[in-house]
Amino acid sequence: MYDTKANIGALFDRIAGHYDGLNHLLSLNIDKRWRHEAVKSLPDCSQFCLDVATGTGDLAIAIVQAGKAQQVIGVDLSDKMINIGEKKVRDFNLTTNISFQHADCAALPFDDKTFNVVTCSYGVRNFAELDKSLAEMYRVLVPGGELRILEFAYPTSRVMRSVYDFYFTKLLPIVGRIVSHDKSAYDYLPQSVKSFIWGDEFLERLHKAGFANTSFKSQTFGISMLYKATKL
Repeated sequence: MYDTKANIGALFDRIAGHYDGLNHLLSLNIDKRWRHEAVKSLPDCSQFCLDVATGTGDLAIAIVQAGKAQQVIGVDLSDKMINIGEKKVRDFNLTTNISFQHADCAALPFDDKTFNVVTCSYGVRNFAELDKSLAEMYRVLVPGGELRILEFAYPTSRVMRSVYDFYFTKLLPIVGRIVSHDKSAYDYLPQSVKSFIWGDEFLERLHKAGFANTSFKSQTFGISMLYKATKL
């Protein structure tokens, strides 16, 4: 149902106004800690960073505030998410450091070897063309550039899977529908997590795109994964 770029952009356009609040509420603000760990893992004082599937710009803002990059460009398929991100950037007085563009990760509008760092938080599972998008991330990185990806995973522990299944397939869709009045979006989001690859299988896709020094770190009982990779 949401396997095309237009559909994904439209889905997030519909829930953009409620996205940040629901994320923080439903994750009990743990999503902020996951992003903090990703930012902390980045090299200091990179010049240019690209944040793919930037949404409302939470990761882009955190990167600049931590002094990890001088300039960040955030790209996304949802114009309404970008509009909210631009307002947040103005509120934080970071307009000289962060800018946004409507762009598809499978066809990034940037020259080869442009960015020192490429990041993506909780967006790769929504890519209609995963391998092509990872190859584009690789292309726009300078040699020696760093990749950081945050993505949800399906916990391996039987107990945690039971908790996860209840929370993400029962509670989240109900709360999401009540707050956003969008039934299909909050049915799609947990389904997209369970159907996506993670761990070693995702590292294989990074290797296929050309990345080296790949690794992943499990966060909060395997609910989230932090992937690291380098372009040699």
